[in-house]
Amino acid sequence: MKIIYLVLVISLLAIFGSLDAKAQPVNESSLQTQEIASNLHVPWEIVFALDGRAFFTERTGNLRVIENGNLVEQPVATIPVARAGEGGLLGLALDPNFEKNHYLYLYYTYSDSTGLYNRIARFTESNDTISSEKILIDKIPANTNHDGGRIKFGPDDKLYITTGEAGRPESAQDITYLGGKILRINSDGTIPRDNPFSGSPVYSYGNRNPQGLDWDPRNGNLIETEHGPSGENSWYAHDKVNLIILGKNYGWPYVIGMANDSRFVNPIYQTGDVTWAPSGATFYTSDKIPDLKGKFLIATLRGQHIEVLTLDKDDKVESTQKIFDGTYGRLRDVVQAPDGSLYILTSNVDGRGVVAPDDDKIIRVVPEFGPVAVLVLAVAIFSIVIFSAKNERLIPR
Repeated sequence: MKIIYLVLVISLLAIFGSLDAKAQPVNESSLQTQEIASNLHVPWEIVFALDGRAFFTERTGNLRVIENGNLVEQPVATIPVARAGEGGLLGLALDPNFEKNHYLYLYYTYSDSTGLYNRIARFTESNDTISSEKILIDKIPANTNHDGGRIKFGPDDKLYITTGEAGRPESAQDITYLGGKILRINSDGTIPRDNPFSGSPVYSYGNRNPQGLDWDPRNGNLIETEHGPSGENSWYAHDKVNLIILGKNYGWPYVIGMANDSRFVNPIYQTGDVTWAPSGATFYTSDKIPDLKGKFLIATLRGQHIEVLTLDKDDKVESTQKIFDGTYGRLRDVVQAPDGSLYILTSNVDGRGVVAPDDDKIIRVVPEFGPVAVLVLAVAIFSIVIFSAKNERLIPR
């Protein structure tokens, strides 16, 4: 009987210990992947509506939707974008009140007689179509490289926008220039009164080519991922993860990696001579995949993996780990769905990757055994042991 109780205690400790995300690294073998969509054209961003639909962009200009787990063949819309290098149809966000107003926001590249630009526009969605475009910010600098493009609503219901410096490094320091920044606006395009520079959408500056944004659910801090200057002027890599503070200067082009200069903000992490090319990022908050809970996940392009950062309460990096390293090639975005599953977008047909059959793809990640199943197993083990103990008492000695 003592042996049975010992086995029970060890089993329960192992099971419930696995629910502590900080206690151990991610066990990749416990993750199951499912292919949700394939043969896509450079998918860039995916967002989820509460009604179960998932909208995503393709850089070629298509806004598409997944319903009931299946890709709808006909695009919701095809935006006439200027496809110049890294530009096209990029960021996508749904209004915090989408279920009531059906507002949908897009970041896309266009050209006119004066040059190449990016803009943010709001549309109204109805029955998988969009209409009534309203331009919120126009003439964001664009180029064949460094277009930024991520848009997300923050906990304050303001829209945050990452913009690349569009190949003009010195301009990242100019707060009148919209490139090389993180911008912040109201959902109608007006400027929040508490922005750091009066009448300006600029929230931070000195950013090079930021592409990932999310907020730490513990403290509301905004964490950003940013491409470093791989191979430029003999510098190499120094991709960054930044804690973004209102009105602060992040140093580009005067700073590569750590600044250690009071005029600029040091990153919370930088890759040194290793290149990730970090793109979309998210804090994982669900109990569905316990190993990932509370961790900051980064999709990497050149790195071809998901980087998992464990951050302490002050958003300093405690540990790092790679998962899906080289499994799917270049990765553009990683997003948590409402049900706690994880969605990954590949980016292999963008001209820089090795194209696999059916690329590009959207991959869904779920646990082999979720926490509910683990708890059920624990209860079952406990019940069996108790039943066995009772029966043992009934057996004459």
